[in-house]
Amino acid sequence: MTREPTFVLTGPDGVITAEGVHTAFPKIADARAALASHSAPIILGALPFDISQPAALIRPQTVGFTEELPEWPVRELPVARVAETIPAADEHRARIAAALTRLRDPAGDLHKVVLARALRVAADGPLDARTVLQRLVANDALASSFLVDLSAAGEGYSGAALVGASPELLVARRGQQVTCRPFAGSAPRLADPRADEASGAALAESAKDRHEHQLVVDALRATLEPLCTELQIAAKPQLTKTAAVWHLYTPISGRLRERATTALDLALALHPTPAVGGSPVHEATALIDQLEGDRGFYAGAVGWCDQRGDGRWVVSIRCAQLSADRRTADAHSGGGIVAESDPDDEVAETTTKFRTILSALGVQP
Repeated sequence: MTREPTFVLTGPDGVITAEGVHTAFPKIADARAALASHSAPIILGALPFDISQPAALIRPQTVGFTEELPEWPVRELPVARVAETIPAADEHRARIAAALTRLRDPAGDLHKVVLARALRVAADGPLDARTVLQRLVANDALASSFLVDLSAAGEGYSGAALVGASPELLVARRGQQVTCRPFAGSAPRLADPRADEASGAALAESAKDRHEHQLVVDALRATLEPLCTELQIAAKPQLTKTAAVWHLYTPISGRLRERATTALDLALALHPTPAVGGSPVHEATALIDQLEGDRGFYAGAVGWCDQRGDGRWVVSIRCAQLSADRRTADAHSGGGIVAESDPDDEVAETTTKFRTILSALGVQP
């Protein structure tokens, strides 16, 4: 394989790789209809944060499941640097302050909002997307690394690609079994082992982070209970880590009430969770639109669904959108804001979360 694949997603059961485009589905409803009519054996790609916007979903020409990534040539990455911060750190703090005013209003009903910022990376030559993906997998084999051609979304996305390594499973379906692994609450990994363990332990005991996490779990419970005959949710969040960040997560599993409910249906029902949007969802996403504007495919979902309804979708975080000429990359990072949040801490949190994708892009610290 010498050309860039259309879609790649790694996971605990192996790697799915797709080549070519048989049919593009910028309209999510058309993708769902193709699955329901069995006219598409599989649909895969990316959902945007705002699902009223065009998606990058396709029926590929070929698709395969393997244990490991294909043996692509490893190419040296060009020199890359952060060329622009969007918005500047001071403006991001101002946005957080505006959100805190809403969150602390006794008469308001906003409980959490996730605010993100971006870094525009400029490279001296084209960034090889497959090499970036290989670096992501090498840095954190437990994450779900992905590479998605966004051309199916149409104008503004032709030739662009989304590449990243998500720690967060939005939903997986196998038969009637449903699995979710929501994340919320984070702390930086530290070089000193004792300090690193202390950072994780402090996160596990943080009232602010546990409150933020519970909002996510409660939202998933409310969505899944009507769809499942059985639902198991861990009583308290658990601690996990990536190469750069400690996280709180909660294992969730259930049994579907209706076999007709597909993995894509579940992803659309759950998205956006309070982990990337906020709570209540409509109030939070309205504020995000006001303060940030269009997020594109950041904080959306990447995954696949076959004609049986089985599939797997991960939250598209720790990622960057590569330009068509591969000379620029817009990396995104966000953090959950609740009434107890501190603006400086939240800016620092986004800085920590950038580490994963910046390292893979070869950006010098």
